[in-house]
Amino acid sequence: MRILLVEDEPDLGRVIRRTLEEEGYACDWADQGEDARHQALTGPYDAVVLDLMLPGIDGWTILRDMRAGGRDVPVLVLTARDTLRDRIRGLDLGADDYLTKPFALSELLARLRALIRRSAAKPSPLVEIGDVNIDTASRTVRRGDAEIVLTAKEYALLELLAYRRGEVVSRSTIHDHIYDDEDETLSNVVDVYVANLRRKLGRDLIETRRGQGYRIP
Repeated sequence: MRILLVEDEPDLGRVIRRTLEEEGYACDWADQGEDARHQALTGPYDAVVLDLMLPGIDGWTILRDMRAGGRDVPVLVLTARDTLRDRIRGLDLGADDYLTKPFALSELLARLRALIRRSAAKPSPLVEIGDVNIDTASRTVRRGDAEIVLTAKEYALLELLAYRRGEVVSRSTIHDHIYDDEDETLSNVVDVYVANLRRKLGRDLIETRRGQGYRIP
């Protein structure tokens, strides 16, 4: 899954980005309001972590423009503005969640997981596909009674296809959702991850639609 982090404080931005990447997320980081607005309106994100007080365009405006433009990506406001009035304003503008600073990184991650699940209409952290069980909270995968060890990108690909079960997902879409803007990995590496998942979890788990992409039936 790919996250847009909008945060202008350098040290905090680095910590959050590193934490997200360690959890297996692809993360683009914007620290200027105009750049953040452009990315939020155009990027293929699964969630946005949005600070409110930014250089240039503020987070309120970015949030308003996202919703006015029909962008329904989940937004978690992360801000030092902690008054009741601010929280109500953020939620009424279209934020899906509101977390005030200071905060625990573990809570930020849990809230992001919940937002992504709800966006995919998967309220439970447990996803079952035949004898394969995915725990999106602990980011672990089991086949029958055995835990299967996946790399971060293998897990990201599996989770993406599981959340879009029944939908054919193109290679380019997969690439856009598991890599950030700074990664120059070619999209054909997706085929390698699919082959690894089939080897570890069974050949019938992922179906190939020639010329279109992959799906979990």
